Amino acid sequence: MVCILDILFVGIIGDFCVINNLTVKTLKLYTILTLAFCLLGINANGKEYGVTSPDGKISVTVLADDNLSYIVKYDGDVIVDESEISMTLADGTVVGASPRITSAKKRNIVKTITAPLYRQKEFVSEANELTLKMKGGFSVIFRAYNEGVAYRFATTQKGETVVMSETAEVNFGKDNLAWLPYSTNEKNQMAMAFQNFYDNCRLSEAKDILAFLPVTVDCGEVKVTVMESDLESYPGMFISVDKEKKGLDGVFAPYPKKTDFYPWRVQEYVTETENFIAKTTGPRNYPWRVLAVTSCDTQLPVNNLVYALASPSRIEDTSWIKGGQVAWDWWNDWGLSGVDFVAGINMDTYRYYIDFASANGIGNVVLDEGWYNPKSGDMLTVIPELDLAELIAYGKERNVNIILWTVFNVLDSQLEEACAKYKEMGVVGFKVDFLDRDDQTAVEMDYRIADACARHKLTLDYHGFYKPTGLNRTYPNVINFEGVFGMEEVKWAVPGTDMPLYDVTFPFIRMASGPVDYTPGAMTNASKADFQAIYYNPMSMGTRCHQLAAYIVHDSPLTMLCDAPTNYKGEEECVEFITSVPTVIDRTVIPAGKIGEYIVSAREKDGKWYVGGMTSWEARDIELCFDFLPEGRTFEAVFFVDGVNADKQGEDYRVEKKTVKKGDTVKIHMASGGGFAARLD
Repeated sequence: MVCILDILFVGIIGDFCVINNLTVKTLKLYTILTLAFCLLGINANGKEYGVTSPDGKISVTVLADDNLSYIVKYDGDVIVDESEISMTLADGTVVGASPRITSAKKRNIVKTITAPLYRQKEFVSEANELTLKMKGGFSVIFRAYNEGVAYRFATTQKGETVVMSETAEVNFGKDNLAWLPYSTNEKNQMAMAFQNFYDNCRLSEAKDILAFLPVTVDCGEVKVTVMESDLESYPGMFISVDKEKKGLDGVFAPYPKKTDFYPWRVQEYVTETENFIAKTTGPRNYPWRVLAVTSCDTQLPVNNLVYALASPSRIEDTSWIKGGQVAWDWWNDWGLSGVDFVAGINMDTYRYYIDFASANGIGNVVLDEGWYNPKSGDMLTVIPELDLAELIAYGKERNVNIILWTVFNVLDSQLEEACAKYKEMGVVGFKVDFLDRDDQTAVEMDYRIADACARHKLTLDYHGFYKPTGLNRTYPNVINFEGVFGMEEVKWAVPGTDMPLYDVTFPFIRMASGPVDYTPGAMTNASKADFQAIYYNPMSMGTRCHQLAAYIVHDSPLTMLCDAPTNYKGEEECVEFITSVPTVIDRTVIPAGKIGEYIVSAREKDGKWYVGGMTSWEARDIELCFDFLPEGRTFEAVFFVDGVNADKQGEDYRVEKKTVKKGDTVKIHMASGGGFAARLD
């Protein structure tokens, strides 16, 4: 309104008058500048700026008054109330305090992003961007997508920048429901494996423990999921709940000053920290703070913001990077039965795993912990019981590759030697474990390992790792991440552990940030009443079909068959189905689901579709509509569904064959802890 009045005012006074000592030329200049500010979404006093998503539903207002802050609206309603952002530097500068905006620029960004080994082969990303430059060489960049909002700080300063702290608020002003995964280490809350259930509670009821990302908050009409992207040379963000403001505050790990090593695996841990969080050099962009905004739960598992905001690939040729399935030793504790040798970390056992993989078209075998002496911290020396070169050759003859487990800092300490040695021997990649932190030096280690392995054409499975932040876009050879409360947890599950509930919760939250190394595939499947935590002969919670569905529901370009090869004997029908499901796909859709209740996922690869569903311990009947199928084509579908006795006998299932086409609806019953899985040819 101010802008329109200014224009009318100048039009009325004409080209010949002078008012308050202002010449006509001055007034015209004022009018032009005022109009420009209006077009940029800046108010008359120059302290309010705005940017809106391409579809017009999401708007961000940036306030540059005493402090830099922002407000997010959806369809005109406030979903994130005024939230302060700033960075405090060692020289006393507070970036965002009484900000002096020197320029404000807007642009529209449209990109088609090619995404190898991602949930979509490619996708279009569009955003409207607002960049506010501030006096002192810093700027803040806001982007509004149809899928949410993101912001980051940037600097053009040369020399060293030491960041003492960062303020990153997400205030809701209402006592909303939230899903919070708390740290599992109350004494040292930033040192843990980033694996826990979700506390679904009101913000006012949250525990006084840090939560790790992603975190989801129900704002009524929409849900807001807080994530981060392009985390490089900077610590990751934790969340503390502000019960007064009904909001979330970012908390960051201090920069390590001293470290030591746990003796068992020579795993590095932080013993003393500096009084700052980050130390960087030269011009740079800081990580994106991401707020995914979803009006329907089914939008969350396919939200692409973290991937879209990450730095583009630094690997020019990605054709050598392969996903696939893995015959895995650790979960089943090398638990072979009915063989004429002692099972364990030895040649006979691994030949057996390789033979099983080869017979079933499984492309990889992991040699998990124990192929080198973990207490030595030396992954260049293989234990005497194994002839690694012979095993690799044995696998190659049978089209099975070897992946080696190791500890993050152990690999980092021998990085070039280990990459060169094992690449020359024929190893295809590493499963890297036990980082259990995300301070700046840990994050820098992750990038250093990814870069070295990319140069040697080695793939990486980052286990014992924080949530994905887009590293799989920047270095696509990092093909999977843990940071999930996966199947290994049932081996020591305490009473009250509820895996089926978690299984229909994390795909809507954790999986929004990237793929998961959940390690499914159990052939011993227990009802809620019968489940027991057993270390050497573990079982899953829920039905066989719940396990089969995991291979479709989970984003997992490298995925395990967790059970012992001998446990798959007699289960060839299930093994054949599992190994038929591709791990690298073209397209993902979520036809149905509700966070904490159930999920149905559908994935397309080369014209074939794979559909899987899971429920919690609550049995559920659904009507699955095949609206996602292409027009004009009929599919022959094979369904694995819970058997009539699956609520008591978790391994009970039946196979049904149907003909389906676009628009058809199929009724499916999922037993308690159950699921279904289907292949459409």
